[in-house]
Amino acid sequence: MSVGRKKKSPVGLFFSYVLLVIIAICCLYPALWTIMASFKPGGSLLGVSLIPKNVTLDHYRELFTSKSFQYGRWYWNTFKIATLSMLLGSALVILTSYSLSRYRFKGRKTILSILLVLGMFPGFMSMIAIYILLLQLDLLNTHIALVLVYSAGAPIGMAFVGKGLFDTIPRSLEEAARIDGATNWMTFRRIMLPLSKPAITYIALLQFTGPWMDFIFARLVLRTKEKWTLAVGLWDMVSNFQNSNFTMFAAGSVLIAIPITILFMFMQRFFVEGLTAGASKG
Repeated sequence: MSVGRKKKSPVGLFFSYVLLVIIAICCLYPALWTIMASFKPGGSLLGVSLIPKNVTLDHYRELFTSKSFQYGRWYWNTFKIATLSMLLGSALVILTSYSLSRYRFKGRKTILSILLVLGMFPGFMSMIAIYILLLQLDLLNTHIALVLVYSAGAPIGMAFVGKGLFDTIPRSLEEAARIDGATNWMTFRRIMLPLSKPAITYIALLQFTGPWMDFIFARLVLRTKEKWTLAVGLWDMVSNFQNSNFTMFAAGSVLIAIPITILFMFMQRFFVEGLTAGASKG
Protein backbone atom coordinates (compact mmCIF):
# COMPACT_ATOMS: atom_id res chain seq x y z
CA MET A 1 0.00 0.00 0.00
CA SER A 2 1.55 3.25 -1.11
CA VAL A 3 1.56 6.13 1.24
CA GLY A 4 0.42 9.43 -0.26
CA ARG A 5 2.57 12.47 -0.10
CA LYS A 6 1.76 14.55 2.94
CA LYS A 7 0.50 18.00 2.06
CA LYS A 8 1.79 21.08 3.79
CA SER A 9 -0.55 22.87 6.10
CA PRO A 10 -1.80 26.30 4.96
CA VAL A 11 0.04 27.94 7.85
CA GLY A 12 3.34 26.27 6.96
CA LEU A 13 2.88 27.16 3.28
CA PHE A 14 2.13 30.79 4.21
CA PHE A 15 5.30 31.13 6.29
CA SER A 16 7.33 29.48 3.53
CA TYR A 17 6.20 32.14 1.05
CA VAL A 18 6.80 34.89 3.60
CA LEU A 19 10.36 33.63 4.09
CA LEU A 20 10.95 33.52 0.33
CA VAL A 21 9.66 37.09 -0.03
CA ILE A 22 11.96 38.31 2.76
CA ILE A 23 14.96 36.61 1.13
CA ALA A 24 14.06 38.14 -2.25
CA ILE A 25 13.79 41.62 -0.73
CA CYS A 26 17.15 41.23 1.04
CA CYS A 27 18.76 40.23 -2.26
CA LEU A 28 17.09 42.78 -4.54
CA TYR A 29 17.02 45.86 -2.32
CA PRO A 30 20.82 46.53 -2.28
CA ALA A 31 20.94 46.20 -6.08
CA LEU A 32 17.97 48.53 -6.61
CA TRP A 33 19.36 51.00 -4.08
CA THR A 34 22.70 51.10 -5.92
CA ILE A 35 20.99 51.66 -9.27
CA MET A 36 18.91 54.53 -7.88
CA ALA A 37 21.98 56.03 -6.18
CA SER A 38 23.72 56.23 -9.56
CA PHE A 39 21.02 58.63 -10.79
CA LYS A 40 21.17 60.88 -7.71
CA PRO A 41 22.79 64.35 -8.12
CA GLY A 42 25.85 65.12 -6.02
CA GLY A 43 28.44 62.82 -4.55
CA SER A 44 26.84 61.76 -1.26
CA LEU A 45 24.72 58.66 -0.69
CA LEU A 46 22.75 60.24 2.16
CA GLY A 47 19.06 60.52 1.50
CA VAL A 48 19.01 58.05 -1.39
CA SER A 49 15.59 56.49 -1.92
CA LEU A 50 14.35 53.91 -4.38
CA ILE A 51 12.64 56.71 -6.35
CA PRO A 52 14.91 59.79 -6.32
CA LYS A 53 13.24 63.17 -6.80
CA ASN A 54 15.88 64.47 -9.19
CA VAL A 55 17.25 62.06 -11.79
CA THR A 56 20.49 62.77 -13.65
CA LEU A 57 22.81 60.93 -16.03
CA ASP A 58 25.77 63.16 -15.21
CA HIS A 59 27.61 60.42 -13.30
CA TYR A 60 27.51 58.03 -16.25
CA ARG A 61 28.66 60.80 -18.58
CA GLU A 62 31.44 61.90 -16.22
CA LEU A 63 32.81 58.37 -15.97
CA PHE A 64 33.91 58.57 -19.60
CA THR A 65 34.66 62.30 -19.89
CA SER A 66 36.40 63.19 -16.61
CA LYS A 67 40.17 63.62 -16.77
CA SER A 68 40.48 62.41 -13.18
CA PHE A 69 39.35 58.90 -14.11
CA GLN A 70 40.06 56.56 -17.00
CA TYR A 71 36.93 54.45 -16.76
CA GLY A 72 36.81 53.60 -20.45
CA ARG A 73 40.40 52.35 -20.39
CA TRP A 74 39.76 50.41 -17.19
CA TYR A 75 36.69 48.81 -18.76
CA TRP A 76 38.68 47.70 -21.78
CA ASN A 77 41.53 46.42 -19.61
CA THR A 78 39.13 44.34 -17.54
CA PHE A 79 37.31 42.97 -20.57
CA LYS A 80 40.59 42.00 -22.25
CA ILE A 81 41.98 40.30 -19.14
CA ALA A 82 38.70 38.47 -18.40
CA THR A 83 38.27 37.26 -21.98
CA LEU A 84 41.84 35.99 -22.36
CA SER A 85 41.68 34.35 -18.92
CA MET A 86 38.39 32.70 -19.85
CA LEU A 87 39.78 31.26 -23.10
CA LEU A 88 43.09 30.04 -21.71
CA GLY A 89 41.73 28.98 -18.32
CA SER A 90 38.78 27.05 -19.81
CA ALA A 91 41.13 25.23 -22.20
CA LEU A 92 43.40 24.21 -19.32
CA VAL A 93 40.45 23.04 -17.22
CA ILE A 94 38.92 20.99 -20.04
CA LEU A 95 42.21 19.33 -21.02
CA THR A 96 43.07 18.61 -17.40
CA SER A 97 39.62 17.23 -16.64
CA TYR A 98 39.59 15.04 -19.76
CA SER A 99 43.02 13.56 -19.07
CA LEU A 100 42.15 12.82 -15.43
CA SER A 101 38.84 11.25 -16.41
CA ARG A 102 39.82 9.16 -19.42
CA TYR A 103 43.45 8.17 -18.91
CA ARG A 104 45.08 6.03 -16.23
CA PHE A 105 48.69 6.95 -15.55
CA LYS A 106 51.18 6.89 -12.70
CA GLY A 107 50.54 9.67 -10.20
CA ARG A 108 46.93 10.27 -11.28
CA LYS A 109 45.50 9.77 -7.79
CA THR A 110 48.23 11.95 -6.33
CA ILE A 111 47.34 14.75 -8.73
CA LEU A 112 43.66 14.46 -7.81
CA SER A 113 44.53 14.61 -4.12
CA ILE A 114 46.76 17.65 -4.64
CA LEU A 115 44.03 19.47 -6.58
CA LEU A 116 41.51 18.66 -3.86
CA VAL A 117 43.78 19.93 -1.07
CA LEU A 118 44.82 23.09 -2.95
CA GLY A 119 41.16 23.87 -3.63
CA MET A 120 40.55 24.13 0.10
CA PHE A 121 42.83 27.16 0.46
CA PRO A 122 41.94 30.67 -0.73
CA GLY A 123 43.96 32.02 -3.62
CA PHE A 124 45.22 35.10 -1.80
CA MET A 125 47.38 32.87 0.43
CA SER A 126 49.78 32.61 -2.52
CA MET A 127 50.06 36.38 -3.01
CA ILE A 128 53.64 36.72 -1.71
CA ALA A 129 54.91 33.79 -3.78
CA ILE A 130 53.17 35.08 -6.91
CA TYR A 131 54.51 38.58 -6.36
CA ILE A 132 58.10 37.34 -6.03
CA LEU A 133 57.73 35.08 -9.07
CA LEU A 134 56.33 37.88 -11.24
CA LEU A 135 59.03 40.22 -10.00
CA GLN A 136 61.74 37.75 -11.03
CA LEU A 137 60.11 37.32 -14.45
CA ASP A 138 59.75 41.11 -14.88
CA LEU A 139 55.98 40.76 -15.36
CA LEU A 140 54.75 43.17 -12.70
CA ASN A 141 52.39 45.89 -13.94
CA THR A 142 51.44 43.85 -17.02
CA HIS A 143 48.11 42.40 -18.05
CA ILE A 144 49.70 39.15 -19.20
CA ALA A 145 50.74 38.51 -15.59
CA LEU A 146 47.10 38.57 -14.45
CA VAL A 147 46.03 36.36 -17.36
CA LEU A 148 48.68 33.79 -16.42
CA VAL A 149 47.73 33.88 -12.72
CA TYR A 150 44.01 33.50 -13.36
CA SER A 151 44.46 30.80 -16.03
CA ALA A 152 47.00 28.74 -14.11
CA GLY A 153 44.73 28.67 -11.06
CA ALA A 154 41.65 27.61 -13.02
CA PRO A 155 42.25 23.82 -12.96
CA ILE A 156 42.65 23.87 -9.17
CA GLY A 157 39.06 24.91 -8.58
CA MET A 158 37.30 23.58 -11.69
CA ALA A 159 39.03 20.33 -12.66
CA PHE A 160 36.64 18.19 -10.60
CA VAL A 161 33.62 19.81 -12.27
CA GLY A 162 34.87 18.89 -15.73
CA LYS A 163 36.00 15.46 -14.62
CA GLY A 164 32.57 14.74 -13.15
CA LEU A 165 30.97 15.45 -16.53
CA PHE A 166 33.45 13.44 -18.59
CA ASP A 167 32.97 10.51 -16.22
CA THR A 168 29.27 10.39 -17.15
CA ILE A 169 29.93 10.11 -20.90
CA PRO A 170 29.97 6.40 -21.92
CA ARG A 171 33.34 5.06 -23.00
CA SER A 172 31.60 3.05 -25.70
CA LEU A 173 31.29 6.24 -27.79
CA GLU A 174 35.08 6.66 -27.83
CA GLU A 175 35.64 2.98 -28.54
CA ALA A 176 33.25 3.09 -31.49
CA ALA A 177 35.03 6.15 -32.87
CA ARG A 178 38.43 4.47 -32.58
CA ILE A 179 37.12 1.39 -34.38
CA ASP A 180 36.13 3.73 -37.22
CA GLY A 181 39.69 5.05 -37.33
CA ALA A 182 39.37 8.23 -35.30
CA THR A 183 42.44 9.47 -33.44
CA ASN A 184 42.41 10.59 -29.81
CA TRP A 185 42.26 14.25 -30.88
CA MET A 186 39.38 13.61 -33.33
CA THR A 187 37.47 11.74 -30.63
CA PHE A 188 37.99 14.53 -28.15
CA ARG A 189 37.06 17.30 -30.60
CA ARG A 190 34.12 15.70 -32.41
CA ILE A 191 32.53 13.63 -29.63
CA MET A 192 33.56 14.75 -26.18
CA LEU A 193 33.44 18.53 -26.67
CA PRO A 194 29.93 18.63 -28.25
CA LEU A 195 28.57 16.44 -25.46
CA SER A 196 30.10 18.63 -22.77
CA LYS A 197 28.77 22.03 -23.91
CA PRO A 198 26.81 22.71 -20.67
CA ALA A 199 29.87 22.11 -18.48
CA ILE A 200 32.12 24.10 -20.81
CA THR A 201 29.67 27.01 -20.65
CA TYR A 202 29.57 26.81 -16.86
CA ILE A 203 33.37 26.74 -16.62
CA ALA A 204 33.75 29.60 -19.11
CA LEU A 205 31.26 31.79 -17.24
CA LEU A 206 33.06 31.32 -13.94
CA GLN A 207 36.41 31.94 -15.61
CA PHE A 208 35.07 35.22 -17.00
CA THR A 209 33.35 36.51 -13.87
CA GLY A 210 36.33 35.80 -11.60
CA PRO A 211 38.84 38.13 -13.33
CA TRP A 212 36.03 40.59 -14.12
CA MET A 213 35.38 41.24 -10.43
CA ASP A 214 38.76 40.45 -8.85
CA PHE A 215 40.44 43.15 -6.81
CA ILE A 216 43.15 41.47 -4.71
CA PHE A 217 45.50 40.21 -7.42
CA ALA A 218 44.80 43.14 -9.73
CA ARG A 219 45.75 45.56 -6.96
CA LEU A 220 48.89 43.54 -6.21
CA VAL A 221 50.17 43.31 -9.80
CA LEU A 222 49.03 46.53 -11.51
CA ARG A 223 50.81 49.69 -10.41
CA THR A 224 50.10 52.46 -12.92
CA LYS A 225 46.70 54.07 -13.40
CA GLU A 226 46.39 53.29 -17.11
CA LYS A 227 46.92 49.58 -16.39
CA TRP A 228 44.24 49.31 -13.70
CA THR A 229 41.11 47.18 -13.94
CA LEU A 230 37.61 48.32 -13.00
CA ALA A 231 37.80 46.98 -9.45
CA VAL A 232 41.02 48.86 -8.69
CA GLY A 233 39.85 52.03 -10.42
CA LEU A 234 36.52 52.14 -8.59
CA TRP A 235 38.27 51.49 -5.29
CA ASP A 236 40.46 54.51 -5.97
CA MET A 237 37.32 56.66 -6.41
CA VAL A 238 36.31 56.23 -2.77
CA SER A 239 39.63 55.36 -1.10
CA ASN A 240 40.40 58.82 0.29
CA PHE A 241 38.44 61.56 1.98
CA GLN A 242 39.26 64.21 -0.63
CA ASN A 243 37.74 62.19 -3.48
CA SER A 244 34.70 60.29 -2.23
CA ASN A 245 32.59 59.99 -5.38
CA PHE A 246 30.08 57.50 -4.04
CA THR A 247 27.33 58.19 -6.57
CA MET A 248 29.80 57.90 -9.44
CA PHE A 249 31.03 54.70 -7.81
CA ALA A 250 27.44 53.43 -7.92
CA ALA A 251 27.18 54.32 -11.63
CA GLY A 252 30.41 52.47 -12.35
CA SER A 253 29.16 49.45 -10.42
CA VAL A 254 25.96 49.35 -12.47
CA LEU A 255 27.96 49.32 -15.71
CA ILE A 256 30.13 46.51 -14.35
CA ALA A 257 27.06 44.37 -13.65
CA ILE A 258 25.56 44.73 -17.14
CA PRO A 259 27.82 42.23 -19.04
CA ILE A 260 27.56 39.61 -16.29
CA THR A 261 23.78 39.98 -16.15
CA ILE A 262 23.46 39.60 -19.93
CA LEU A 263 25.68 36.50 -19.95
CA PHE A 264 23.71 34.81 -17.18
CA MET A 265 20.36 35.67 -18.80
CA PHE A 266 21.25 34.17 -22.17
CA MET A 267 23.19 31.19 -20.82
CA GLN A 268 21.12 30.36 -17.76
CA ARG A 269 20.00 27.00 -19.16
CA PHE A 270 23.57 25.90 -19.90
CA PHE A 271 24.69 27.25 -16.55
CA VAL A 272 22.19 25.13 -14.60
CA GLU A 273 22.95 22.02 -16.67
CA GLY A 274 26.69 22.52 -16.22
CA LEU A 275 26.29 23.09 -12.50
CA THR A 276 24.58 19.69 -12.08
CA ALA A 277 26.67 17.84 -14.65
CA GLY A 278 28.39 14.85 -13.16
CA ALA A 279 26.39 15.03 -9.95
CA SER A 280 25.36 11.37 -10.15
CA LYS A 281 28.82 10.00 -10.87
CA GLY A 282 32.21 11.35 -9.77
